[in-house]
Amino acid sequence: MAGSDRRDEGGPSETARSEGAPVLAQDPHAVREPRQNNLEMAIGLEVRARRKDLGITVADLASATGLSPGMLSKIENGNISPSLTSLQALARALGLPITAFFRRYEEVRNAVFVRAGEGVELERRGTRAGHQYNLLGHIHENTSGVTVEPYLITLTTDSDVFPTFQHAGMEFLYMLEGEVVYRHGDQLFHMRPGDSLFFDADAPHGPEQLVTLPSRYLSIIAYPQSAAAP
Repeated sequence: MAGSDRRDEGGPSETARSEGAPVLAQDPHAVREPRQNNLEMAIGLEVRARRKDLGITVADLASATGLSPGMLSKIENGNISPSLTSLQALARALGLPITAFFRRYEEVRNAVFVRAGEGVELERRGTRAGHQYNLLGHIHENTSGVTVEPYLITLTTDSDVFPTFQHAGMEFLYMLEGEVVYRHGDQLFHMRPGDSLFFDADAPHGPEQLVTLPSRYLSIIAYPQSAAAP
């Protein structure tokens, strides 16, 4: 239940700021060149992905198909439109139907729109502790290989603390209303509206103290599609 101790955990565990600005692996606002959206690129990506899945080199694939390594490199990089004969040879060597080379070109990129108050209420591990979960969208199969689950979590006077959640993936919290002291491993974070927390969800985590109720925060969980749901 909600506690009365309004501790404010200071020091490094409160801010958890890294030294200097983070280095991002990609620009989230980048615009793809037109060539990256075309059929040749889609075929090349599929050939390379399948070849790596099989653990074979370009030289191995060249030997199996009768194509030169240079030609295969051009195909994988989307720099050339392979002939039907070449595609048939690749399909046989890679153990794929020829239509598999076109699926990345034809894939539908989905979007989910949820109106205010229309999130799907779900039962999760914390439900028995009085935590209310509203799923705000879900796309399982996508080209990134990652499943992302956004939740709106509400804590009330009927809620209990539960600092022992633990699951695969990464999690991001953004505090919207109220105050909680949130535990991650051996660190405590006093979270108020506007505060955020990003962490490896494999460590024990969860609300350690409910300071001001009701409390609401956004929780975004990301994990590999090959992993079980957290």
